[in-house]
Amino acid sequence: QVQLVESGGGLVQAGGSLRLSCAAAGSIFSINNMDMGWYRQAPGKQHELVATITSGGSTNYASSVKGRFTISKDNAKKMVYLQMNSLKPEDTAVYYCTVGRFWGQGTQVTVSS
Repeated sequence: QVQLVESGGGLVQAGGSLRLSCAAAGSIFSINNMDMGWYRQAPGKQHELVATITSGGSTNYASSVKGRFTISKDNAKKMVYLQMNSLKPEDTAVYYCTVGRFWGQGTQVTVSS
């Protein structure tokens, strides 16, 4: 059993910043060889890829967040992060982390105008 627990969501004003964290626990010895990512789902919309980071450290971002968001990881701590700056109301969504094929339960991010 693998658990992914996100934290760091909340309510922030437009232009503000949040840092999301995702901790991997359970039957997962190492995340060193696993690709990781963050997805989001806004009300009434489908899941949208936000950012990914490969086991080798290569990153990829949705065009809507490029230059504002940064994905990173700490293999030793089995953590993946999403630094979100210059937040916009359209960034409001539930954010999910993924490690390999596993998904977390999500954390709500709300950006007020």
